[in-house]
Amino acid sequence: MSTEKSHVYHERQRLQFCLIHTLNSLFQQKDAFTRANLNAISEKLALDESFNNESSWTPLSIFFKPHHNALTGNYDINVLTAALEEKGKSVVWHDRRKGGSSVDLDASEDVLMGVVINIAVKRFAGIWKSRHWIALRKIDGVWYNLDSDLSAPKSFRDTDEVREFLDSSIVRGGEVLLVMNQKQS
Repeated sequence: MSTEKSHVYHERQRLQFCLIHTLNSLFQQKDAFTRANLNAISEKLALDESFNNESSWTPLSIFFKPHHNALTGNYDINVLTAALEEKGKSVVWHDRRKGGSSVDLDASEDVLMGVVINIAVKRFAGIWKSRHWIALRKIDGVWYNLDSDLSAPKSFRDTDEVREFLDSSIVRGGEVLLVMNQKQS
């Protein structure tokens, strides 16, 4: 855990727990979500699915759960959505065809809590391909990149720089999700 300023909470990457780090940084609170919380959400989602469908269990199912990897983390969008809904938030998929310029970054913090981006990453000289979660949040009028791969949160100069970052993420295959403080219709 490190901070650029004492009032900005930021967690560093550990294994593939970037969704935990992203959520805690988004909520600006240590342990807003824990591995146990997200594992329970994942298990509930899997039980709900197996109740509605015939599931095929294999010995590998012990480690490779439908919504996360039991050893390393690596939670999926369903876990993110369910976790945020438990806290009274909603997730709106951003239409990537519209680019970052269509995101209302000046929306009231009562409406827009922050932005979560899911990007493709390559590690170990491109041998390991995975996805990574990143949180962006406006704190005291300043937008921050709270990526757990960064050593500290990075402040953006202005909303134009945030939009450029969103556009860059979209071009590289990233998915942009708006985290809303209110349920969207």
